[in-house]
Amino acid sequence: MKGPPDFEKAMHDIYVTAKRDAGYNAKVFLQMLHERGGLATAKYLINATQPSEGYTRLYERGRLDLTVEARVIDNPKWHPLFTDDEIAKARERLKAYGYRPDR
Repeated sequence: MKGPPDFEKAMHDIYVTAKRDAGYNAKVFLQMLHERGGLATAKYLINATQPSEGYTRLYERGRLDLTVEARVIDNPKWHPLFTDDEIAKARERLKAYGYRPDR
């Protein structure tokens, strides 16, 4: 399931920025984007019962801002693409790991 082109780009930008700025090569995430599309990947990761390995690696690097959860929560433009339950799950996961949005 693909989302709007700008959402797809935002999801791909997570991979690029994580590799460049956090030294994390999220190969599995990139593969998921190619196979599923950005929206389906984001929904899959948000709805997972446990944080992904990538989420954990970004947490260890102090870069939760590069997680799918943060990118969705931090940009209200994306909220209509997700259910209220998915938004709540993303918020709770970020809160559990001490993430504080810039705003």
